[in-house]
Amino acid sequence: MVANKSKSVRRDIFQAIADPTRRAIIFLLAVGAMTPNAMAEHFNSSRQAVSKHLKVLVECEVVNQEQQGREIHYHLNSDKMKEIEKWLEQFKQLMESRFNQLDSVLDKLKNESK
Repeated sequence: MVANKSKSVRRDIFQAIADPTRRAIIFLLAVGAMTPNAMAEHFNSSRQAVSKHLKVLVECEVVNQEQQGREIHYHLNSDKMKEIEKWLEQFKQLMESRFNQLDSVLDKLKNESK
């Protein structure tokens, strides 16, 4: 007998932003809060499809949801976006360092061949 385990899926932030539709939703929410119906008007997809993307973004804490009457409004979580920016900046610095090292090696090889 197999026990039915209900497990909460914790998605990675980069998994969330890998999808072009989710990135487009993030851009929409950067302008201001929106409902799923309002967002669906910007895509060739249904409200349900947009809601599935929103679910992933909420699980990754990229967006927050707020109940206002009968509607749910989604807001961009700027703190989470800052985390992404910080990681990307660290990665950029690492890559710049490696390219600078490569430049040094190439310059040294060039000078030795003269």
